[in-house]
Amino acid sequence: MNTKQKLEEALKDAIRSKDTVRKRTIRMSLSDIKLAEIEKKRELSESEVLSILQKEVKERQDVIEESQRANRPELVKNAEEEKAIIEEFLPEQLSEEELKNLAQNAIDEVGATSMRDMGSVMKVLIPRLEGRATGQQASQAVRDLLQ
Repeated sequence: MNTKQKLEEALKDAIRSKDTVRKRTIRMSLSDIKLAEIEKKRELSESEVLSILQKEVKERQDVIEESQRANRPELVKNAEEEKAIIEEFLPEQLSEEELKNLAQNAIDEVGATSMRDMGSVMKVLIPRLEGRATGQQASQAVRDLLQ
């Protein structure tokens, strides 16, 4: 069962259990996925769906940080709940060591020697992450290894 199907099943369960926060969060995620499918005029791949979910987690993290600065604890609480729900559908995140190993393999494969080669390394590395690390984390790992 792919992630989109898991989201659809979880939505049905949330509706049955009358869990409004879970229902709302999953509906927003499915809506973003559907919008992307309409824009691309095709069904999204698993990695594209995971990418959308990661983007949603990042958005929630940004809301949490902004709400903390604005001293709005109720918004922080809501965003943390939504973030936790979305993270349930993401694969287990890579450890720092695993990410560095993948980055090193990509660097070796491309033959990168300096920061100028970072773009080509990232092109090889990002598809291998499969939603298990953010682009920002991957970028930092590559940057650390190339410097």
